[in-house]
Amino acid sequence: MSKFMQLEVRVTPYYKQDMASAYPHISSGLGHLNQAGLEKEPSFFDIVGKLDKLLYDLEGNPPFRKILLKHQDKLRKLHKDVEANIADWDLAKADKALYQMEDIFDKIEWELG
Repeated sequence: MSKFMQLEVRVTPYYKQDMASAYPHISSGLGHLNQAGLEKEPSFFDIVGKLDKLLYDLEGNPPFRKILLKHQDKLRKLHKDVEANIADWDLAKADKALYQMEDIFDKIEWELG
């Protein structure tokens, strides 16, 4: 690493309009709680990174909580894979894992609907 510069890789959300338009059921579920320290338009990667807090906050929303619990193991594994691949600078593999994470959130959206 340079003395005065560093490389940074971040996962940022990208919705064509906003999260509520792309994932209305998930967005609605997140909008009724503290949001576990999440940004207004969180990425799925950020949501999974704060899953423990989110599941705690969702105790008042059993249907959403139950669906997240069903997918939590796969989501946590993918989150760990993304972190490892970014650390190894294997961004193609990180991107592939993010696509898989997005597929799970598509399924969660469908299950909530």
